[in-house]
Amino acid sequence: MYWLRYLLKEPYNALNTAAGREFVGLLLKYGNSPRYKLTDVAFGKFKLSVPDVMSFLWQHKEIFADEFYHFETRNPQPVIFDCGANVGMSVLYFKNLYPNARVIAFEAEPDIAALLKKNLAANSIQGVEVVDKAVWKDSEGIWFGSESADSSSIYSQSEKKKIASVRLKDFLLAEKHIDFLKIDIEGAEKEVLDDCRYDLQHVSNLFVEFHSYFNNPQGLADVIRIFEENGFRYYLDTNQHRQRPFTNRRYRGNDVMDLQLNIFGWRE
Repeated sequence: MYWLRYLLKEPYNALNTAAGREFVGLLLKYGNSPRYKLTDVAFGKFKLSVPDVMSFLWQHKEIFADEFYHFETRNPQPVIFDCGANVGMSVLYFKNLYPNARVIAFEAEPDIAALLKKNLAANSIQGVEVVDKAVWKDSEGIWFGSESADSSSIYSQSEKKKIASVRLKDFLLAEKHIDFLKIDIEGAEKEVLDDCRYDLQHVSNLFVEFHSYFNNPQGLADVIRIFEENGFRYYLDTNQHRQRPFTNRRYRGNDVMDLQLNIFGWRE
């Protein structure tokens, strides 16, 4: 019966946990919603306004069902940096995991940052500082292309505008210890990590969503080198299985990226 277990692996995994079953319920409830339309959604004890239901569903699967950001700490009040907080799904997860955590949430896209603040207030989330500026290697501003959901970036093909930025390194140096540093900033991670490469020793757990854009250096080896230089053990997950990769070179049919993967780093 191996073939049957193989065919049913994904449905079985999805229904094997309460969060997985919740995700399936959300798919049934919201799966046919129009894309890129501001929509009010709800799951568990949370209510949010989201700019794109499909992005919300994918975030729920990764963050709540698959628990990409789950980590353990003995610190009763962990310090968490959420770079690329979007509309707040990751912040809700962190505060649900550690209610007394102090979270610094960075979001570059002005409209999304406004939704982030709205969602935190609507769910009575305390202990979160929202920095509505782009995470970058300096505080001189950055040219940034706005998209409809969760893919705004410095590599966007839409019309760019200059927005305010903060130097992540300055925030890192202001903390004695950081329990979790999440970096999901749509391609800017390479420059930001390079700027911070000597200032990560007090970070216990590091998550980076790596992005590779067409016609730009990939730079994955440089990112991995920063993990190794700072003493992290790491795990890579592409969260996909791409057939015929020598000819099928796009990430999930993406028009601008050829690779996206998650890097999980921790100290032993």
